[in-house]
Amino acid sequence: MSSKKHHDDLSCVCDAVEHILAEQEAIEENCSTSCYSNLLNPTIAPGRDTIPFMLYTKKGELFKAFGNVGGLFNDDCFFTVFFRVENLKDCCATLSLLRPVDEEGETLSVSCPCDDNGENGFFGLEKTDFCIEVDLDCFCAIQCLSPALVNRAIDKPRHRGDK
Repeated sequence: MSSKKHHDDLSCVCDAVEHILAEQEAIEENCSTSCYSNLLNPTIAPGRDTIPFMLYTKKGELFKAFGNVGGLFNDDCFFTVFFRVENLKDCCATLSLLRPVDEEGETLSVSCPCDDNGENGFFGLEKTDFCIEVDLDCFCAIQCLSPALVNRAIDKPRHRGDK
């Protein structure tokens, strides 16, 4: 559930994340009048319920987080710069980590999305159950990405830590 606070008190990053969460929740409720219905409509693209984004620190660097630390879920630890908002309250957000994968569905650690990693470079994103709590006031920019990146990998066995 998104927070409803006076927009004058919110940062532009917090405003953007609040809007993203509202759009994701509208799709989950099958709201056909959503502004993003062409991008996120599950009837057009099944499973498309995520607006992935990247956050930039006040120093202009991409924010990154680590998933599966210690390799507890039969996969390697990874770091990612890609996130999905799960919850928001007073500019504090729960973000799930989106796992970067190559065309074979293998996990990548991506620190710069435009780096050419050769034949097995960055191809898409997978939703995971790994989350991080962040204070959105600590960021100065957000960059939304195409929802088509999520679940783009085909025929990959699911990891135990994935949704």
